[in-house]
Amino acid sequence: MRASIFILVIGYVLSQFYRAFLPVMTPVLSAEIGATAESLSRASGLWFLTFALFQLPVGWALDHIGPRRTAAGLLALGGGGGAAVFALASQPWHIQAAMVLLGAGCAPVLMASYFTIAKLASPRLFGTLAGAVIGVGSLGNLAGSLPMAWAVSSFGWRETLWALSAITLAVAALIFIFVRDPARAPDHASQPGSLLTLLKMPALWVMFPLMFVNYAPSAGLRGLWAGPYLADIFGMDATGIGQVTLVMGIAMIVGNFAYGPLDRLLGTRKWVVFGGNLASATALFGLWLAPASSVWASTALMAAAGLFGSSFPMIMAHARSFFPANLTGRGVTLLNLFGIGGVGLFQFSSGWVFQAAQAGGDPVAAYRALFAFFALPVLAGTLIYLFSRDRLD
Repeated sequence: MRASIFILVIGYVLSQFYRAFLPVMTPVLSAEIGATAESLSRASGLWFLTFALFQLPVGWALDHIGPRRTAAGLLALGGGGGAAVFALASQPWHIQAAMVLLGAGCAPVLMASYFTIAKLASPRLFGTLAGAVIGVGSLGNLAGSLPMAWAVSSFGWRETLWALSAITLAVAALIFIFVRDPARAPDHASQPGSLLTLLKMPALWVMFPLMFVNYAPSAGLRGLWAGPYLADIFGMDATGIGQVTLVMGIAMIVGNFAYGPLDRLLGTRKWVVFGGNLASATALFGLWLAPASSVWASTALMAAAGLFGSSFPMIMAHARSFFPANLTGRGVTLLNLFGIGGVGLFQFSSGWVFQAAQAGGDPVAAYRALFAFFALPVLAGTLIYLFSRDRLD
């Protein structure tokens, strides 16, 4: 299991990178191919929506084919190919097409890790290991900030994307060579159940709303809106944006590692998730209240939103405790569909919200509307989650 997880985490580093590298490229893509904040919002949204739509076939493939071929094949074709298309882009819609391919390529790697952990590790360790996978994989989130800004300024954005395409193909090859599929029970194929079985479980339906909105603010700010926000309100350049997004990325990594063992330390998953998301909503309302107070305050609030909003693996662990064993792959990918699908829809609609609020010509009012758009659903999802049943096994 250790070797398989290690290689899959390397793939997940790339997944985190590809969802987060657009903000630092906003100035150069705007200058060279005319990409606007709204067009990049759609590109980022397409990455997440494609990623989400691929979760259902990925779940079936994990249960029937295994993580090795599922992750290696999609990462090579979508990840390596998408980075190459990005490197060749000459118009904004080329960026959007590249992000669609990248979303498909990155879709299986985290769930392949979770599938392997769920099959081979103790259920009580799932939350800790799931958080560790995201925490280590989030190094890619960091690489998409200041290091990416440095690479673009030093080598050029096209050259950087060609190098990323080669790296992605190499990682896909490593997955194919070294990852081992968990053994399946002999009667696995004959066991009853389907995706519909999971959708009929009331215990999951009070988790779906929070799963849908939990990751959207962190991903939206870190992966898209931090760049335009810091440039428009505080006049920051790519280096400054990279520094702020680096701080937020570090906070998200700390959050993933911190959430992991809390269920065993405190004897609850429900109240860990509830408290963390309430704190995340509070930070987002702070940004809504004073979006232009200072760079330091905005950085601290975005970091807090990232830190406390990193409960994705804990929600996954909570839901995982209700899955039938033969539906593990489809269960984790169903939850991921809600989580990543929510991010994609929020990315798309956040662009429309921003445009509508910007009509008055006041950028502060536009970003205030944007922060409220992220904060209110997190609060609503957290309140619905109060009706969930706590479970640790």
